[in-house]
Amino acid sequence: LEKKIAQTVIGAGPSGLTSIKSCLDEGLEPTCFESSDDIGGLWRFKEHPDPGRANIYQSVIINSSKEMMSYSDFPPPAHLPNNMHHPQLLSYLRLYAQTFDLFKHIYFQTTVVSVRQRPDFPVSGQWEVETERREGQREIQVFDAVMVCTGHFTQPHLPLNDFPGIEEFEGRYFHSWEYLSAEGLQGKRVVVVGIGNSGGDIAVDASRVAEQVYLSTRKGAWVVSRVGAGGLPGDLVGTSRLDRLVQKLFPSWITMMMEKKLNRTFDHRLYGLQPKHRFFAQIPVVNDDLPGRIISGRVLVKPNIREIKGSSVVFEDGSVVEKVDVVVFATGYNYDFPFLPSGLLTNGGHRLCLYRHVFPPGLARPSLAVVGFICNLGAINPLAEMQARWAIHVFKGLLTLPSQEAMLQDIKRDTSTLQNRFACLERHPLQVDHIPYMDSMAEELGVRPNLLGLLLREPGVGLRVLLGPCTPYQYRLRGPGQWDGARQAILTQWERVAQPFRTRMPPQPESRTRTSSSLILTLSGTVLLLTTFYTRHSLSSLPTGLLYKIYSLPEIIWGWK
Repeated sequence: LEKKIAQTVIGAGPSGLTSIKSCLDEGLEPTCFESSDDIGGLWRFKEHPDPGRANIYQSVIINSSKEMMSYSDFPPPAHLPNNMHHPQLLSYLRLYAQTFDLFKHIYFQTTVVSVRQRPDFPVSGQWEVETERREGQREIQVFDAVMVCTGHFTQPHLPLNDFPGIEEFEGRYFHSWEYLSAEGLQGKRVVVVGIGNSGGDIAVDASRVAEQVYLSTRKGAWVVSRVGAGGLPGDLVGTSRLDRLVQKLFPSWITMMMEKKLNRTFDHRLYGLQPKHRFFAQIPVVNDDLPGRIISGRVLVKPNIREIKGSSVVFEDGSVVEKVDVVVFATGYNYDFPFLPSGLLTNGGHRLCLYRHVFPPGLARPSLAVVGFICNLGAINPLAEMQARWAIHVFKGLLTLPSQEAMLQDIKRDTSTLQNRFACLERHPLQVDHIPYMDSMAEELGVRPNLLGLLLREPGVGLRVLLGPCTPYQYRLRGPGQWDGARQAILTQWERVAQPFRTRMPPQPESRTRTSSSLILTLSGTVLLLTTFYTRHSLSSLPTGLLYKIYSLPEIIWGWK
């Protein structure tokens, strides 16, 4: 009989949960250690956050829509809103864990103290994992493989040395990790430092009760809304495989069009937000309310802080704000894995030395993987799930990693691409391109969708995979882990998008005569021909609005929206 691999998963957040399930899917025996008393990780709001654990504020709404952030074999319930408030996302994670019976594999209130290689590691690949219960009992267990799923929002980065005078500040200052709500900020003058997603959210939240909020930024940011064209979730529009192909072929043109589109909504330069970097060089700020708070004067955008004098804040342009009561540092997070052997995850510039952002290249046996330690212009859950599926196939010997030298060369190339393509800030070293990264792993697993085959055999599904949003269900159509419900999940994804809007049903317009199937196929073929023509020739001669209509035509015809 084949010996089952004993696997440990560290952390029961979104990455940990999908890692547990991926282990079960492949016949492994997972044991998950979670230091808190419940699942959810970052997405579990805590009135009294514990140091060393992720934390969120009460007003958090997820930036990714439910279809894009779902697990690939678990579509979200149709009634859930497209962009969920954190309790609703937690309910989705809980439903996922209950459906696949994951709770019985999780040991709560159990902290991993250390992970060490056994003396015979070059042969066995095994690890000694020492844990400590909340009551203080310690235990050492042996595992064949380890998956680290602790995330990167646990160690606040508070660069006080960059802000001369902060130690003598007469008001209160703290990191955004401590921020729970605007309670206590009524009538205060508040300076928020940093314009990432947290900084933008906190500035908006505080501005509803504060006397005045100042948002300080060194480099500015592109700001996008969760609400896209036609009121659809913004990340469902312009995120298809075809969109990705056009962006790859004409990156400068697509970037220019995107920036023009954002500046038509509001002029970033006029609003003081214009960044130095181009749109695709850094993850944008997702915020529906910030422009409205700026135009109403409730939030004033300021440059970087030069120094702090008593209760006054001096900015680099020489302007001064007096009688400041609170400074909130939304300055990102450090990352650390104190339970792992020192030197195992060596730093390479701004990033960890991990092959494909998963495996340390220096191990004699590839039996430790880091899952979910990544970010992109999109949702993390599908990325973490794909990483887990890929890593487990490596653990089982179904996939073989390159030599250490080849992995190091790959990391070097990837790091160079990261630095050249993205505005690689020290706090954001983990960015990847969503579809190419997913496809590269899916190709090795044998689960990348066969687009040509789908178009020939199942054009309804194939066109949705090509022209529709790149939802995670595409990676369950074939190969290991194939899910019989994947086709139906793709065919019904727009129904789940529409369902939460149906709280009031307006009078229906007169029904249109249904287009015949032959006309549908003809027009669909026309779309592909037009796409091919304009891809091979000049897209710059095609109006943006017409281009969007061409991409949207099959969905309009087939009634997808």
